[in-house]
Amino acid sequence: MFNKILIANRGEIAVRILRACKEWGIPTVAIHSDVDKNSMHVRLADESVCVGTHQPANSYLNIPAIMSAIELTNADAVHPGYGFLSENAEFAKILEDYKIKFIGPSSKLIKMMGDKIQAKLIAKKYGLPVIEGSEGGISDINEAKQIIRSIGFPILIKAAGGGGGKGMKIVNKEEEFENLFLTARSEAKKFFGNDEVYIEKFFQNPRHIEVQILSGKNRTIHLHERDCSVQRRHQKLIEETPSPILTDELRKDLFEKTVKMVSQIGYEGAGTVEFIYENNKFYFLEMNTRVQVEHPVTEVVTGIDIIKEQINIAFNGETSLKQEDIKPRGHAIECRINAEDASKNFQPSPGIIGMCHQPSGFRTRVDGSIYQGYKVTPYYDSMICKLICHGRNRTEAIQRMKRSLDEFVIEGIKTTIDLHKKLLDHKKFVSSDFNVAWLDNEKII
Repeated sequence: MFNKILIANRGEIAVRILRACKEWGIPTVAIHSDVDKNSMHVRLADESVCVGTHQPANSYLNIPAIMSAIELTNADAVHPGYGFLSENAEFAKILEDYKIKFIGPSSKLIKMMGDKIQAKLIAKKYGLPVIEGSEGGISDINEAKQIIRSIGFPILIKAAGGGGGKGMKIVNKEEEFENLFLTARSEAKKFFGNDEVYIEKFFQNPRHIEVQILSGKNRTIHLHERDCSVQRRHQKLIEETPSPILTDELRKDLFEKTVKMVSQIGYEGAGTVEFIYENNKFYFLEMNTRVQVEHPVTEVVTGIDIIKEQINIAFNGETSLKQEDIKPRGHAIECRINAEDASKNFQPSPGIIGMCHQPSGFRTRVDGSIYQGYKVTPYYDSMICKLICHGRNRTEAIQRMKRSLDEFVIEGIKTTIDLHKKLLDHKKFVSSDFNVAWLDNEKII
């Protein structure tokens, strides 16, 4: 196994990776910015290195500083977590050149699937249904207008080089198109360094379904699906597995096609293939070449430690699991707890946490990095922890989550805990009568 793993991340995912490394018996190195010196991942790691100031570009995205930390500590592998450099092909290539193992797919695969246009063409080649739209990137406004007239409104303009709602614009009529097209290109350039955009048919009431995969040189398996349709402005709030709306027949078809594509492209590691689902049909959305925020719901229903298996695949080139090993049990739900004031348009709420009591009990899990006295800064993503509850069925999982949210105490800052309580009580959530636009169109707070 690896001699030492450097964790190129922070917060709850860094702590999650640390735990997996400890269970493998692998020493760890935590990198951190100046404001994160007292963070939980720094406290738990065997070694730590400050790689810069609080701005992400100066620390967690600072490749030269991170390479120096690797050399200083003699780490022979890097786990990137999610976000930051996790899907940065340049960083993965540098590690490959220096014979440092990147715990994820090759730089070639990251680049190939990170390009949303190329990924769509690959998915289509290997038999996955894709969304109607442009075959490639569009820069000419007249060419774009011809495409939108052929597929009809509404349409979606999307950045080729990234996601998370950046560079994404919904167009309902032609008069809006030119202005939104130029705005999308400008945002894409700002956030991803690439102003290429593409056009797709916009779905009015879709669900967001994704398939977790583990893949090695000779074998690709799936760990079933997750339903991530409770979103606000394209950011997921609640995830669950299994999806309450899919039939076994649809699942079988989805899993077979997903595994076929992933195995055909020679993927190694953990990954997630995301789909839009509407009117009993699936459409390929994108592939994330990393571990997902919502991976714990899959872990608790399958009993598989995805992070440990990521490390195992990176070291051995093969997954130790076979498809028949994957036998999901029950239902799991995850709530992302953010340091935000939902009553004030989700305004970030930095500050020092006072009392901090985290729920526990039967089939209740908290993945986080917070503690009493921890300072939540305004410089990074506002998610501070995740609450995961497992039940024999969806009803029991919802009740367990409500009980656990009631136990959660975080003083000193505002959080989205009360929002989650309202969502779990909402008749549309209970009956699974919602889609990705639900929270944007209906006032909950």
